[in-house]
Order: sequence, then structure tokens, then C-alpha cells
Amino acid sequence: MTMQEGFHNQRLSVLPRSVVKDALGRRLLRHLVVTHAGYYPRAETHLMERPGGAPETILLVCTDGTGFVEMLGQQHRLGAGHAVVIPSGVPHVYGTAPDRPWSIWWCHLQGSDVGELLSAGELDALRPLVVLRNVERVVALLDEILTNLERDHAPVRLLATTAAAWRLLAQLAVDRLEPAPGDPLERAMDYVKDRVDGPLRVPELAAMVGVSPSRLGALFRRATGGGVIAYQTSLRMARARHLLDTTAAPVKAVADEIGYDDPYYFSRLFRRIHDVSPTEYRRRVKG
Repeated sequence: MTMQEGFHNQRLSVLPRSVVKDALGRRLLRHLVVTHAGYYPRAETHLMERPGGAPETILLVCTDGTGFVEMLGQQHRLGAGHAVVIPSGVPHVYGTAPDRPWSIWWCHLQGSDVGELLSAGELDALRPLVVLRNVERVVALLDEILTNLERDHAPVRLLATTAAAWRLLAQLAVDRLEPAPGDPLERAMDYVKDRVDGPLRVPELAAMVGVSPSRLGALFRRATGGGVIAYQTSLRMARARHLLDTTAAPVKAVADEIGYDDPYYFSRLFRRIHDVSPTEYRRRVKG
């Protein structure tokens, strides 16, 4: 392993191996443990090379400047607002650009659930890069992790760190899977939201956003778990629940409001999704 580190105003905390071993043996911690965390501002000459990979999964978040990560024969360029995941055991090299030194937050992760959390965001060594939607939120979580590790390594502190790491990896998954501003999926989803009570023809919507109907369906299934019509139905049912909870409107009026001309069809569909009729749902005590 080659490395060059030590930067003005840097922050760095590394758990002793004995603490890591103890944490990985604890029921509430073994699923996810942050073993290292740090912040390197304007890290000139920063270079890290691990020909054999690292025993932990590594997360880097760039907030300024530019840099690169190389693994599996591919080079990924990072700029402000980018995150990259380096899975455990994967040989890699990463470092700053000489003309625009990067500022990075980073952490190393171990635990039985790290792989599943990465899979949730379709993150692996071939697809490691995430364009962050809210850099401030991600940095706040990394700062929370690092601050906890800097304070002490008591089990309760490590539990707080694990909780923040879960939110961090979940946020990466959300940022990875949600459509980018202006892309076909986002435009299609916005169209459906704006016309939730209107008729929907998938071929016409696909042509409107510039993709094939099959491609549009695949994009919706990846992002929502269902197709275009299923997405519209979920929005309609959310609106129906709101009306049933907050108004005294008859079921027929609720059906009309969300685009169903036949109240009996609406009631059957509502029961199939919620296991109760609209009337029974309204009678239930909530809160």
C-alpha cells in the first residue's frame, strides 16, 4: 500500500482493531460498523494505492475540487457533489487532481449488511459513482459519524455512529435510484403527478419523453417497483386516503376526484390494495 496523507485542518479517527472486533460481535452493531472516518480539505498531493484492496468498504464524498478513482481497469472522475463506493477487497487507486485539489469526506465500513445496503442502491465496483442530490445532507451525516468517533468509542457512541451510517447509505441509494433532474423518468413521473386524475396512455407518454414504452416501463419498475399504471394507481390511492381521512365526501365523490367514473370499480380496487373498503378505512381510528 502506498499513501500520502497529512493535510492542514484535516480530521481523522480510526477505531482500534480490538474495538472493531468487539463491535462486530455485538448484536446491534455487527450489521454495520464505521471503522475509520475523516475529512481532508484541499488535499494537495493526496494519493492512495491498495493493490490488494481494503478489508473494509470505502466511501468517498467530494465537496470541492476534482480527483479520480481507478478500479477494475476503469477510471472514474470525481468532482464536487460526487460520491464513490469502493467495495472491500477490490484493488484500487485514488487521488486528487494536481491542478484542483479535492476536499473529501470519507469513511470505512464493515458489517454483515454492508453488501445489501450497497445492492439497494445498485452500487458495486463496476457502478461505484453517485451524483448526490443534497451534498449538505450527506456531509452532515459524515460529520455526525466523525464527531461521534472523535468523542469516544463507547458502545453507545458506536451505536449512534451505526445509525448515522445506515442513513448515509440509504441516502446514497435514494440518490442513485431517483431520476436525475430533466431525464425521461423524472419528466414522465411529473406528468403523471400533474394529471393523476386523468387518462394515461403509456405509448403516448413514452413518445412525449423520448423513450420506447418498454424502456419507460423498465425505468418505472426500477425506481418504483411497478409499471407506469401502477405508479398512477399508487398516487390515486394516496389521494383517496387523504380525502377519506380529511373530508366527509361520499365514496362516489372521492372516486370522481381521483379519476374513477365507476365508484364500484374504485371500491373494489381500494379493497384489493388496502384489504378494507373505503368506508371501512374511513371508520378506522388513526393516529
